[in-house]
Amino acid sequence: MITVKRTVLVLTLLMSLIPTLIAQDFFAAQRKDWLLKAEQNKPKLQSTVKKPKQLVDIVKDQSAYQGWKSVPTVPIDSLYKVSFKKHKEVIVDFGEHMTGYFSFTLSPLNQIPDAPVRFKFIFGEVPGEIATPFDPYPGGLSRAWLQDEVITVMEIPSTVTVSRRLAFRYVKIELLATPSYDFAISDMQCRAVTSAINFPEALPNSTSQTIRDIDKVSQNTLKECMQTVYEDGPKRDQRLWIGDLYLQSMANNYSFQQYDITKSCLYLLAALSGENGMFNATVFDKPTYHASNQYLLEYAFLFNVTLKDYLLATGDKSTADDLWIVAKKQLDIANKYLQNDGLMDFRRAEQEWWIFFDWKEGLYKEVALQGVTIFTLENTYELAKMLNKENEVKYIPAMVKKMKQAAHKNFYDKKTGLFSAERNKQISYASQIWMILSGVATKNEAQRALKALDATENVVYPGTPYLYHYYIQSLIDCGMETEAKNALIDFWGGMIDKGADTFWEAYDPKDDYISPYNFFPINSYCHAWSCTPVYFIRKYPAIFQ
Repeated sequence: MITVKRTVLVLTLLMSLIPTLIAQDFFAAQRKDWLLKAEQNKPKLQSTVKKPKQLVDIVKDQSAYQGWKSVPTVPIDSLYKVSFKKHKEVIVDFGEHMTGYFSFTLSPLNQIPDAPVRFKFIFGEVPGEIATPFDPYPGGLSRAWLQDEVITVMEIPSTVTVSRRLAFRYVKIELLATPSYDFAISDMQCRAVTSAINFPEALPNSTSQTIRDIDKVSQNTLKECMQTVYEDGPKRDQRLWIGDLYLQSMANNYSFQQYDITKSCLYLLAALSGENGMFNATVFDKPTYHASNQYLLEYAFLFNVTLKDYLLATGDKSTADDLWIVAKKQLDIANKYLQNDGLMDFRRAEQEWWIFFDWKEGLYKEVALQGVTIFTLENTYELAKMLNKENEVKYIPAMVKKMKQAAHKNFYDKKTGLFSAERNKQISYASQIWMILSGVATKNEAQRALKALDATENVVYPGTPYLYHYYIQSLIDCGMETEAKNALIDFWGGMIDKGADTFWEAYDPKDDYISPYNFFPINSYCHAWSCTPVYFIRKYPAIFQ
């Protein structure tokens, strides 16, 4: 009897502890509904058959981007008319970047096929990707992202479709195993896919050709990345990142204006947030909905800003109200790391989160973290007011004031006019940008800081178009409109001058081989965070048009 009573007592005690033993899932009650709404608003893909334009040679040229350039040779039809054995190796140019499914047809020429045929295909977004050997592979990401395929065709005649979705302009075809009979390759095509259909009106005739070109390439970049979610890159990584979503949704607001994809992505991120209520930085919609289990601090913040911008663009109060609880939850990050002196506890945050801001080795991020936290708090408070929920976050105005004062006191150097941290005096674009976007710097201080960067030694420059977007915005915010236009033309126009038909993941005007992954062919040459010129050009016509 005593044993039975003791067992019952232990079981009762364990039952009472279950809620604390099991991690609390903050949004367990909402996830199913959020996932359903993500699915309901998922955009439909549109398919277009694209044909190659010509054959090209890719030749060495030290003055060309990455040391290689494409030189047209003959029309594509000339390839289709003769035995492929006479060529053995060709490079096909589709004339534009595309995302989709490649196919080709093989036919015998006056002989009976009696053996299979084997090819090696390499698909490239830029000429250097076609010309550079992939092996031995030195890159930091999976070798499988590189778009090379060995295909054996067992039966001829046959039409073959590469199962993998590809992102490319150029196709190199090499005959690996030559049969005894002659055969022709023909009808090469790509079934290009995108969910972007509502192309914006053309810019006014008075707009310069350079701005028109940048606007067009920007639209192409966004179009290629608009799949069933906003992908970061159709070649790599083919997934939804919050930081890219923020910039893509802004660009979409001023171009395609297809708000269903933004809505779907917002719900998907909420549905796949961690059990602690914090956002996963990146999520997948294939093969099933799932998250990456990567937590990136400022990306979690940028969800709130994206949601506010979505509400402003659409007036969809129902969605914003539905997702308010998860947006408000992200403010726990600011509350957790804010110290009594008004500064974020950068050391602790850096140990517990991935803090990004840019692919730039050695970038010190304390000042930028303070700035983006203020930026997020202010945008979240605006969102709360639009939803009549400001009483739920009524502490924000006082918190922002304290943080701005602390940032100005601890980071601003009146002698140099620049912002840097006390622990690390590094001068970076990132620090100045986020002190401006957060409103810590006055207009005069902002202009002085941005002008001082050019005259300062050892400045840490942006490593990607992602941070460069925020640089353009900071120039606009502090009234340096001419400088903003010139910077946009120099940077994104510079990519076009080097052959870009979509904008690249990483770009340094002084280093064509820059790669965050130690191998430039693995870079994405159609990347979402590079698409925002269309936003600037169309939101600020007085500046850019």
